Amino acid sequence: MSSTVEVLAPIYGVMAEFETADELVEAARKAKAAGYHNMDAYSPIPIEELHEVLHIDDSKVALCTLIGGLTGAAFGFLLTAYTSSVSYVHNVGGRPPISVPMFIPITFECTILFAGITAAVSMILLNGLPQPYHPVFNVERFALASRNRFFLCIESIDPHFDREETRKFLEAMNPEEVSEVAH
Repeated sequence: MSSTVEVLAPIYGVMAEFETADELVEAARKAKAAGYHNMDAYSPIPIEELHEVLHIDDSKVALCTLIGGLTGAAFGFLLTAYTSSVSYVHNVGGRPPISVPMFIPITFECTILFAGITAAVSMILLNGLPQPYHPVFNVERFALASRNRFFLCIESIDPHFDREETRKFLEAMNPEEVSEVAH
């Protein structure tokens, strides 16, 4: 006697579609309270409450910007100090070789330049861009996420994730639709 075991294809997660932002925030709160941590929300508008619920931390970009700005300030000051005291020495009016007030504009401009470039590059890289493909694009109705629908996806890498239990959990919140997200 042979027994057949049904093998399910691995999935990225389970996604629920909601009609309003309040429903999405409430679903995210319930999922967090139920012990789910690896989840993401998709919305056509910014929702401030989701940052608190999902614990989205954007301090990495701020830290990179600070480091870029300090590097720019050091570069600007050292560039002007080197230029005026080593490579292009002219004693005009008995001024000292390193005159800090004279270096402030270049130091400030280099600070702003380096901080701005670092902020832009770190934001792009830390957001994982460019990303022409993501598994949630496999859900047919996900195109509505940029128009008028709100989605919550609980990822399969979450320790509490169980395909059927997670699906039942999301269905209990009365979403418009619950879909499995294929890889």
